[in-house]
Amino acid sequence: FFIQDEFLITKLIFKFVKKYHYKFKQAPIHSFLNSLICSFFNPLIRMRYERKYKVESFHPEVVRQIVRSHPASFRKIFPDRQINNIYFDTANLVAYNENVDGVAERRKFRVRWYGEDIFKIENPKVEIKIKSNLLGTKETYPAIDFKLTDLKTLTRSLTAYSKLKLAFMPTLINSYQRSYYGTSNGDFRITIDSNLRYFSLLTAQHFTRYNILDEATVLELKYEEDKELVADPVLQNIPFRFTKSSKYVTGMNITS
Repeated sequence: FFIQDEFLITKLIFKFVKKYHYKFKQAPIHSFLNSLICSFFNPLIRMRYERKYKVESFHPEVVRQIVRSHPASFRKIFPDRQINNIYFDTANLVAYNENVDGVAERRKFRVRWYGEDIFKIENPKVEIKIKSNLLGTKETYPAIDFKLTDLKTLTRSLTAYSKLKLAFMPTLINSYQRSYYGTSNGDFRITIDSNLRYFSLLTAQHFTRYNILDEATVLELKYEEDKELVADPVLQNIPFRFTKSSKYVTGMNITS
């Protein structure tokens, strides 16, 4: 039979999982339920754990050396590159406030491209970052061509990617260098972001040059949801404190 009410479907799934959870002892119920619901409504979505560590007391090269010395044998899996982002939010900064307030289920909208020359925008992508507590994923779509001197058309186009048809505005630009590491079996990946730079679009009409530098290094451990039970040895050998770290929130705070 066909049920149109998504909320009713979710309730039925929850009842099923609670009743038969003993068959899925390898996964916590909230984790299994989240995967089941995401798979039901969008079979292409795969959630992963994203654990961040903001490191302020070590040079980025020292952090990279620590990762290379990890017992899990992390090795370089991709060349370093510069990541450039434009973040978008509503007029009352819903995405920013939901993050600050600790809302578990939230979304963040950005446009991303790569390259040392931030004004040379090639193959930009719209990314919708989806968070559910420590789990995360993202949806990626081609972005229209644009220039940093004119973001109006790009901003209007983002409405098509919002299910609630929210009115967006550009709020922040940032760039950073990213290094990529992974285990030989591909189960665990680490990214290391350094040379973090920010520019507020709330106080300027268009980007000119970066005026804020954050000297911290951000390490992020990423692995699929079904690897949680074997993640402890990897987690225990990361000698940094797990922190809540959002580049968007950081940038908004230090540029305001």
